[in-house]
Amino acid sequence: MSAPEETASTTSSLSTSTPPATAPTDTEFASTTTEFASTSRDVPALLNVSFEANPKAGLGAQLTNCDHEAAKEMFLPSFAVIGRLLDGDTVAKQQGVCVGDCLVAVNGQGFRRFASDYKEEEAEHLNEAVETPDLDHKVVPAGSGYDNMLTQIKLIKAAREPPLLLTLERYGWDARPNSWGRFLTARDENVPAAMQMTQTHEQWRNATFPIDLKGTPGLQKILRTKAVSEIHVEVLNDFPPTVYVNYGKLLKMQTAGEITPEDVVAAFVIFTERMLAKAKDPRNPKTCQFIDLSGVGITSFRTETLKKIYHTFEPNYPETLFKMVMFPVSTIMV
Repeated sequence: MSAPEETASTTSSLSTSTPPATAPTDTEFASTTTEFASTSRDVPALLNVSFEANPKAGLGAQLTNCDHEAAKEMFLPSFAVIGRLLDGDTVAKQQGVCVGDCLVAVNGQGFRRFASDYKEEEAEHLNEAVETPDLDHKVVPAGSGYDNMLTQIKLIKAAREPPLLLTLERYGWDARPNSWGRFLTARDENVPAAMQMTQTHEQWRNATFPIDLKGTPGLQKILRTKAVSEIHVEVLNDFPPTVYVNYGKLLKMQTAGEITPEDVVAAFVIFTERMLAKAKDPRNPKTCQFIDLSGVGITSFRTETLKKIYHTFEPNYPETLFKMVMFPVSTIMV
């Protein structure tokens, strides 16, 4: 395992090693899917990393020390998080470690900030080739948890028997261990305000998902016509995925009574969820928005739909917007 670091710089990307199962292509929505669930789960997946084949090897990842008793660490179950994967054919890459994974146990011994709130049988096991150890889920005091965990790792590696076995929890991008930092930033580090925002968002999420696809003709039409879709910017490395909104097409369908503003918001939520799930770092997921105003004149421009999108996006997906572009824009609007 390489020397740990206090912080790690990370970026969002167009791809991930574990794409969500709830992310069909645009054309598949109309034919294969009846409802759309959130792309993030609160129950973590478990990953066990064994050093039995190479006891002397390092993990090939840098750890972020999360044992500072800081407000942003409140909902992290561990005192160490994978901050960055190192180059090369490392143990971490061989066994599927990802940025954001929480290191919660060493050879079954827990180094947790708080007790787990899920049943182990509910969790997906990501590396079935490695048997899950008997986890004691031990909670240890903050302030020394990180250092004590590193000491235990060094002792086991020095003894070589039994081989080192690390257990990591992987949370979805919208689960509290990953989302709390975004909500805290959105409320200027005000913990009570951020907690209220988080709880309101979770209530909205529970009421919103799953989204009915088959029973919503307007939403189906938006998806079929690609009035809301995704832009792939493959020439730009690590550029966040982009939600494309053809406002002129939406306006025509809305004027004809074929869709409602609520249908547009639902489509927008679907694509936002799909793209945020692609982030390499679930703690810092990003997306872009491109609002195509081609053919939309100042006399026909209606802002109610854009306002509804904003009032859904701002409180529920804070700190995820990398860039928003509206083009072309009339000089009257500027």
